[in-house]
Amino acid sequence: MEVLRNEKIIGYSNYFFKHSGDTMIVENYTKFNVEMFGINVFTINSKSKEIYEKDKLLSFESSTLQNDKKKFVKLIYDKNKNKFIINGSSYVGEANQENIIGNWWNAKILETKTQISPLSGSIKKQEVKFTNKDQIEYKNKKIKLSQFKLKSTEDLPDDKKLDFDIWLEPNKGIIFKVKYNRLGSWEYRLKNYE
Repeated sequence: MEVLRNEKIIGYSNYFFKHSGDTMIVENYTKFNVEMFGINVFTINSKSKEIYEKDKLLSFESSTLQNDKKKFVKLIYDKNKNKFIINGSSYVGEANQENIIGNWWNAKILETKTQISPLSGSIKKQEVKFTNKDQIEYKNKKIKLSQFKLKSTEDLPDDKKLDFDIWLEPNKGIIFKVKYNRLGSWEYRLKNYE
């Protein structure tokens, strides 16, 4: 995915999938930089790894440098407790299995009431509503998409609130675009998939 701010490409968020039997590993590399008047005002350099078995999350690990501040998540699934155990820079504790890691490759983020921050491990309550049908042109083809609004359902500071418009291709479950406003207009836009 390309990352855009105010219609200008400033970086990327790329996902790589490896399948072996019932196991799927998803690796993500995200990097972008916002400059104003030649000064870096917002930067992200992040990498993560998710491991699933039979579509069930077993572990997630990420490390992020955001504006020279280190953030991290180490999550494992505890079979005995039937819960996720999270050690993150913003949250340490347990979480139930209904939580989804808040990444833009996973359309299940539109089906859950809570998501886990891939940067810090915090758990955020959300609601998702279908808002519209849309059509875009992608590689010289017209693609029909469903549009959703994902918002926080709890009182949070403005910089922590979830407020995203998400465009999903419903048949394949591919998120084509994510848009939000926070110190400018941001967009994650699908560049390529295989």
